[in-house]
Amino acid sequence: MLTQEIDSLTIPTADGVITILPGHIPLFGRVKLGVMTYRIGKEEHFLLVSDGFLDVTNDYKIMVMVDNGTLDRDISEQKAEAAVKAAHETMTKTVDQRELMMAEASLRLAMLELQMSQRTRKTRI
Repeated sequence: MLTQEIDSLTIPTADGVITILPGHIPLFGRVKLGVMTYRIGKEEHFLLVSDGFLDVTNDYKIMVMVDNGTLDRDISEQKAEAAVKAAHETMTKTVDQRELMMAEASLRLAMLELQMSQRTRKTRI
């Protein structure tokens, strides 16, 4: 659980990527797998979030409820690259539909991890 006062939140939803600023109207929506960014002052923080829900209340509190959230600093670029390779191999070798769907989901997640790792590495330099 992460509790933090923030200046803005950008998050992938079922209706597209949205940014929530102070004074945002109440909102309830579906969160989609992707990169969530929150800002405190000029500092950006990134989390990889799974599907879930977003609730913005009348008193400007934001609750993001997801099954998994991974901070950018906890993502290993080498592990993400290995996961991409493994998913590609599984997808080329399997004929089982269930296994193929799981490999595609793993590939999407690993690609997002890799993208987030590369993006945050560039911002740290």
